[in-house]
Amino acid sequence: MARKIIIDCDPGIDDSLAIMLALSMPDQIEVLGITIAAGNSPVEMGYENALKVLEFMDRLDIPVFMGAGCPLHREFVNALDTHGSDGLGESFLPPPDPSKYIRQDKSALEFLTETLRREPASVIALGPMTNLAMLAQEDPEAFRNIEELVSMGGSFRSHGNCSPVAEYNYWCDPDAAAIVYRESDRLRRLIHMVGLDVTRRIVLTPDLLAYMKRLDSRIGAFVEKITGFYFDFHWEWEHLIGCVINDPLAVAYFADKELCSGFNSYVQIETRGISLGQSVVDSMNFYRHSPNAVVLTDVDTPAFFRLFFSRLLKIDIKSLDLIPDLVRS
Repeated sequence: MARKIIIDCDPGIDDSLAIMLALSMPDQIEVLGITIAAGNSPVEMGYENALKVLEFMDRLDIPVFMGAGCPLHREFVNALDTHGSDGLGESFLPPPDPSKYIRQDKSALEFLTETLRREPASVIALGPMTNLAMLAQEDPEAFRNIEELVSMGGSFRSHGNCSPVAEYNYWCDPDAAAIVYRESDRLRRLIHMVGLDVTRRIVLTPDLLAYMKRLDSRIGAFVEKITGFYFDFHWEWEHLIGCVINDPLAVAYFADKELCSGFNSYVQIETRGISLGQSVVDSMNFYRHSPNAVVLTDVDTPAFFRLFFSRLLKIDIKSLDLIPDLVRS
């Protein structure tokens, strides 16, 4: 039976790929709605980008809700330098026809509250957790009804991507991330931290993209269109041939826990100073505090790409024998 989820995100190139993957797994994932927070792109832009992806996937029936337009306390710093001026790789896709979808009057917070009050559901958080922190503060009982929380964010031993120690989602709104981790600790619930230690190993290379285009020219062309800017960014700043697609791993891991491994630990998020946004992992159990997170440290990269390709392109996973040879070591 498919598990009910809400995707909380900030589209975003890799958010868009993650949405596409989630929608390609109807036997495992039922997307109840998508909530948007300011992050990679301003919230209005992220809202429109989500609709563009839903239109491409022919799923404009899924409701999208606009949420927090800025972090809880700090100044908002977007990531358009990474994702392009339109937040979607400067693909400049036309906006969906308004007659094809219903613009929602509810805010993301209202949708989260009403949905989780009505029935338990899981949340895959792919951006800053501002919406979820607001939910935890304003309706703890609704927050309690989150069955499983998977967060693409943080880092344990890998270096940061927006400071020496911080991953962008937690750095963008560290106060929100800190609240969500504290509330999860209070509830004795584990956040699944899909951080840079594992996502940096999910690199879409030119060879993998060419393989995708050969297998499905329509989807391959769309992915190429939205990731071209991302490829250039990664080469300029990291001298990486390919682009790191962080967020799809969070969706894949939600569906198949065997893809990643890690350990349970107590995690705190730093909200001030030079280490702002750092996920401080008590790996040595210094505090003798019960864990509030599953910190992922290893990933089976070929297995991820087999799942990603087979679901997104709707082909037999057994036919993807070339994947191990195309994956960046």
